[in-house]
Order: sequence, then C-alpha cells, then structure tokens
Amino acid sequence: MSGNELRGAAADPGAGNAPLVVRDVGAMFRRNAARFRNNPAVLFEDRVWTHGELAAKCASFAGLLRELGPDADGRTHVGMLADNGPGWLLALGGAGIAGATLVGLNTTRTAEGLVRDARHANVSILVHDDRHPDAVEALRGIVPENRIVHADDLEDTIAPHDARAIPDPSVDETWCLVFTSGSSGDPKAVICSQRRMLTTGERMRIVLDITTNDVGYVSMPLFHSNSLMVGVMPALIAGAAVALAPRFSASGWLPDVRRYGATWFNYTGKPLAYVLATSEQPDDADNRMRRGFGNEGSATTVEAFQKRFGVELIDAFGPTEGGIAILPDDTTPPGALGRPGEHVKVVAEDGAEMPIGEVGEIVNLAGPGPFEGYWNDPEATERATRFGWYWTGDLGLVDEDGFLWFAGRADDWLRVDGENFAATPIERAVATHPDVVVAAVYAVPDAEAGDQVMAALVLREDAMFDGNAFAMWFDEDSGLAPKHRPRFLRTSTTLPTTGTNKILTRQLRREKFRLDQAGSDAIWHRPDREGPFVPFDRDAEAALHEQFIASGRDRFWEA
Repeated sequence: MSGNELRGAAADPGAGNAPLVVRDVGAMFRRNAARFRNNPAVLFEDRVWTHGELAAKCASFAGLLRELGPDADGRTHVGMLADNGPGWLLALGGAGIAGATLVGLNTTRTAEGLVRDARHANVSILVHDDRHPDAVEALRGIVPENRIVHADDLEDTIAPHDARAIPDPSVDETWCLVFTSGSSGDPKAVICSQRRMLTTGERMRIVLDITTNDVGYVSMPLFHSNSLMVGVMPALIAGAAVALAPRFSASGWLPDVRRYGATWFNYTGKPLAYVLATSEQPDDADNRMRRGFGNEGSATTVEAFQKRFGVELIDAFGPTEGGIAILPDDTTPPGALGRPGEHVKVVAEDGAEMPIGEVGEIVNLAGPGPFEGYWNDPEATERATRFGWYWTGDLGLVDEDGFLWFAGRADDWLRVDGENFAATPIERAVATHPDVVVAAVYAVPDAEAGDQVMAALVLREDAMFDGNAFAMWFDEDSGLAPKHRPRFLRTSTTLPTTGTNKILTRQLRREKFRLDQAGSDAIWHRPDREGPFVPFDRDAEAALHEQFIASGRDRFWEA
C-alpha cells in the first residue's frame, strides 16, 4: 500500500457502499479454498484449520442441510445455540453455501425466551453444544429430533460433500437473522442477506486494513452482529485467520491475544473497562494487536486502553440494523461519535430537526441504507423506516462544532423536578470516577412526582465505598448539575447484562432501590442533597415507601 492511500476510519467507504468482491458465499469459499488453501483460517484452543479445511467442512454441512431439506413452509432456518467455537463457523458457512438461513440464538436468554425467539425466527433445524442443556431441552418441543445436530458433529462426523455439486443461491438470499440485544424489550431479528454480510465484511476489511497475514480475535458472542461483521466476515473476505474464545474473559484477553498473535479485535464498551480493571503490567503493550473496532467505549476507557495496550481503537456508532454508521476521525473530540454527515440528523418525534445542543432521536434522512427489515415483524420495520427515513431509537445531540454525541436509548429519559434529560451523559460523567469500573444510570420513581437519578456501580477490586467522598466528588469534580447528580447508588460486583455485554438497565429500573430486589448488592442514598451517601437500610426503605403511599404513588413502588 502506498503512503498516499487512506487507512483506518479515513478509508471508510460508508455503510452499504463497499464493493461486492465475490459473487456469493459459495464463490467465496471456493475462492478461499483455491487461493488461501494452506493459510490458517480458524484458531481455537489447540486446533488450527486452514481455509481449505474450513471450506470443505462448510460444504459438508451444506450437503447435510440439503439432505434434511426445508420445513413444511419451504424454509431452512438453522438455529445456532452454542458458545463461540469452530462449529459456529461451519454452521455459518454451510448455511450460506446451501442457501439456508442461520439464526444466532442468544445463549444468555432464558429457556422461555429462546423458545419465543426460535418460534419467531421459524427455526426448523437446531445446532447446539453441551453447555446449554436446559435450553436445548426446551427447544426439542419445536424442533424434530432428527433435525437436531450437535456442533461437534459438524467438525468430525459429517460425510464429505462436493461443494461444486451444490448450486449457488442468490446473493440476495437471507443468510443470517441477527437478533438485536433486547436491552429494551424482546429482541428483533434483523434480516441480513448474503449481499449485506459480504459488503459489510469488505467495508470492515478496508477500515481495519486486514490482509492474509492478520489474525482477528473474537471473544464477543457470535450470535451478535459485532462479532459476525467485524470479526468473522473480514477474515473470510481477506483470507485471514480468526481466533475464537468460547466466552469473553477479562483476565484471558491479553494471554489469548499473545497466544494467537491477534492483530485486530471487536468489542463493546463494557468489556474494555473490565480488561482495564485487571492488574496492569509493564509489558502490557508487548503484543501484535494493531486495531480494535467497536462501540460504547467511554472516552476515558478508550484513551486508557489504547495507551496501556498499544492499540488503536475505532469506537464507532452503528446499530445492528446497519441504517447508520458513523466513525470518528482525527478531529473528533473524546466521547463524541463523529461528524454525522448531511443526511444524519437529530429530530423530534414529529421529524422536526432539534436545535443545536438539544437531545432528539438520531435518524438517517437518506433512507434505511443496508437495513433490510425485521423478520416476521412488519410493524417494527415500519416504525424504523417511517417517512422513508431510518430511525435508530437512539438519542443524540449535535454540538456547536457539528459533532454528534450519543445520549442513550429513546427510553432512557429522566424527568427530575420538571426537567427532561438523558441518562447517558450522566453515565459518562460517573464513569470518570477513579474507583468506578462500570456505571449504569437510570430513572427511579420519586415519591412525589417524576423521577430521581440512580446509578449502579462496579468498583475496582481494592476500592471501598465512602459515602462522604463520593458525595464530595459529585458536587465538586463530576461536572454534573445538581438535578443530574444521583440520589441513589447501588454497588455491585457485577451488573446484569445481555449476551452482548450491554447492561440491562430495564432490569435495574424494575428493581429500583428495593432491598428485596437487590440481592447482595448494597444500596446507598443521599437524603440531603448537601450531605453524604448513607446506607439505604430497612428503616429508610419503609419510610420512603410510606411517602409513596401518602402521595398516592404506591403503584410506582410496585411496578
């Protein structure tokens, strides 16, 4: 590459604008088997598969899918219920070659939730591992026994099939259904055609500057778009290798990066903070990692991570649907998403553009872009594309310099003393406290009217909560206005998350400051805005409950 060529975020062709470099999935695997036959493709524990081996195994699974045939409605939707491993890539590739659809099932969902998701996505074949027996048992009620396959069987026992004997499907066939995180309700299944997956993989290959010599590291779950489109697809497009960890481990991140010689990785913001919370060593930057691509990293976390591990992080904004993608550049201030471009606006519910500095929903006036709709949910698709725009469901604001700032989900509003404001800017400020590893900010009901601000915190291992010190920090160092400062704090060793490590704020909102809901977590409150945080004990809880009853708001206590 010449010195005049763009690299990284500056080379981004934009969502949906990267070229289709192979005709379809089948053509990609045949090309990889011919051109990169002996190059490593999959690294997992002590196993190494070449691109030739991967292509042959994917073709074998495609042959099995053809033998099993479609369901009664003519569909072949393969549910994948497994932690990260080689079987995942075989199921992905085999489904693409066969013209089937792979449905990534969230392993952190309850059995009831998984049955709902599988029915919604018309799953008629199930591939699973041994780590989720209760969920598999629940799914046996909707998937016939002869259409249930163990993931290990994809690696070892399926008879070989000639990939050339399987006719190529259309590049516009649905290859994957990728569920949204479900952080604000039941997850929706995003339709991802072969075209979208292939062009997104090429876009990420360009942005991350990936060649055949690179190794991606994927520890985020493969049922989410972040791992598929940033970790797996660029590797398949480039003929590079992908190293898989079954699950994310903060203590295992750097040893894995060194073990596999990883040069890029995908992430979401909270795992970055957990890695940073591990014991720092003087040789942490002694690794081959060049770039990471993800989202929701706080400015302080991103800066500290880059410095400590010697890696460039591209913290982007882009929902699973793909309707908007914004990358920062060298001029972007810390914490901002980047410049939104002429077609991305912040608007009110009626579509009117919000004034500079005021919060509204982030939309793409140019249309849905690569977004191909939600499977089996026309109403949700219509809501997301009303006026012919793409509505993200995310809040943001544009500052005086034209930079876009994220302000949370559309349901993350708080109303305190008659003032409406978003939770995310407060969360961003709380996360800068030197003892805080992870923070979540959300609304809890006030006894009289509206809301109060509550924050759930994971503190550093050696940190002790000091109510006086925390109160002084909020008043003097946080930069938060008085109404924005938390009245309640919850300290925990871990916070509830989705399978993609997004904090389940809806669960925290539901549990509120209720001691019977908080388990072993400690709850603190600040009864006087000028005083310290003190334990929210049974007596304080009973007194507050009486206030709710006296105000006729007991329904908010129970809700």
